[in-house]
Amino acid sequence: QVQLVESGGGLVQAGGSLRLSCAASGLPFSSYHMGWFRQAPGKERRFVAAITWSDTNTYYADSVKGRFTIARDNAKNTVYLQIDSLKPEDTAVYFCAAAPRHSILLLTPNDYNYWGQGTQVTVSS
Repeated sequence: QVQLVESGGGLVQAGGSLRLSCAASGLPFSSYHMGWFRQAPGKERRFVAAITWSDTNTYYADSVKGRFTIARDNAKNTVYLQIDSLKPEDTAVYFCAAAPRHSILLLTPNDYNYWGQGTQVTVSS
């Protein structure tokens, strides 16, 4: 049974930082691309960042470039999202997701097979 469990969300002031973690189990983690998405109330789930199975490439939404950093630790079956310079518009539920290594596109929810339950990030102004 595949499980992706996010943690690290919370309430933070604008300009602050958070590090989200996503622990994976039940799948060969090092053979999966990993991604982060977020969903604000009343809005669709949107791509934030992705990292390839080989840890050689990362991708970011334009809105988070320079502020968010995705990383993975295959020995710990964990993917991270470092979020700096937080803005109120970053408020959302953040989800991690896994896509098999043969996946070519990593930018839409349909590209991913497995999802976590999400962790809430709230940024106060």
